[in-house]
Amino acid sequence: MNLPFYIARHIYAASDGVGKTSKPAVRIALLGIAIGVAVMVITVSVVTGFKHTIRDKVVGFGGHIVISNYMTLRTTNQSLPVNADDSLVSAVKGIGGVRHVQRYSQKQGVLKTDKDFLGVMFRGVGEDFDTTFMSGNMVEGSMPRLSGKRNTQQLLLSKYMADKLRLSCGDKVYAYFLCDEDVRVRRFTVAGIYKTNLTKYDETICFADLYTVSKLNGWTYKPEEEQTNVTGIEVLVNNFDSLDMADDVVIDRINKTQDADGNPLTSATVKEMNPQIFSWLDLLNMNVWIILLLMVCVAGFTMISGLLIIILERTAMIGLLKTLGARSGLIRRTFRWLAVFIVLKGMAIGNVLGIGICLIQQHTGLIRLDAQTYYVSEVPVEINWAAIVMLNMATLIICTVALVLPSYCASVVMPAQSMRVE
Repeated sequence: MNLPFYIARHIYAASDGVGKTSKPAVRIALLGIAIGVAVMVITVSVVTGFKHTIRDKVVGFGGHIVISNYMTLRTTNQSLPVNADDSLVSAVKGIGGVRHVQRYSQKQGVLKTDKDFLGVMFRGVGEDFDTTFMSGNMVEGSMPRLSGKRNTQQLLLSKYMADKLRLSCGDKVYAYFLCDEDVRVRRFTVAGIYKTNLTKYDETICFADLYTVSKLNGWTYKPEEEQTNVTGIEVLVNNFDSLDMADDVVIDRINKTQDADGNPLTSATVKEMNPQIFSWLDLLNMNVWIILLLMVCVAGFTMISGLLIIILERTAMIGLLKTLGARSGLIRRTFRWLAVFIVLKGMAIGNVLGIGICLIQQHTGLIRLDAQTYYVSEVPVEINWAAIVMLNMATLIICTVALVLPSYCASVVMPAQSMRVE
């Protein structure tokens, strides 16, 4: 039998192993550990949820990887086509980790009503467009009919555009495009309105059918005739963590090659096309580490203080054990076990508190945010159970190691001195 564990368990079971003198200190230690663990759980869950929410919004507008004409990705004011025929699409789909591939075209234009006008970027998408993200951010109407074979005359606007132009679902709006020094006019019907709170995209991008946008660019999009000229191909991968691996394969197989029409191909990841956003998200990791370090320090210091007070109160017991022949190592291990029991109780309370608050926020959205500042209307929460388990293990190990030094105070108590104290 592990004698130190046995003694510590019985001491802890007797009114939690503390007397009237040490109860306030132990309660403060428990509170410090509980609050520290709760704050760490909430911090990790909120930061993870925030990063993944913003990341998914950016990916929803452009995929994980974009394959396009070399000049299109290297310049900001020129859009050149690529022939995204079935052979090129099949080659991209054959890359390991790729979940979905879709074609798109872009064209700058102006939306105009009787009283207002607004410059926007028309993004043309077809039947292969993954509507999961946009459907989840609809605030009015429905997704327009998307086609690469005909003009559906339907438009998906952002809430910002709709409010700016005073448009609602079902309204007609004219769009003007500059094509080879001529102005072309198209009339669209607003089929749906979306809102992602990502200002960079909500203020600029509206969705139309692939056929219309490609034709406005002066390109031919006829899959049956293998004329599939588009701005590029968007690639979605199964897991964001495997993005770099998939990108390496795309670079090796696609970059510096040519399409069926001899156009040079290149690629870029969503991180390369949005460096400011992803650099900002990476900075959040530093904030998380600082908070975790502070909370572990608070938990460790409060536990050390509580253990020292318990040792002082148990001086007579230490003297009795030494009189009966107990070695100093046994005394140290006994009080370390006692401290571990208290730490575990504080961690249990902290986990219940932290996870409970996260679940409440996750299901109710109780805490709101300014969407114009944070790009989300409520605090996003994503409970990562693996991270929480690792967080608890690290906290337990660090606190246990931190208690090694104060446990030596128990081993230096002399029996004669303990009798005088008693």
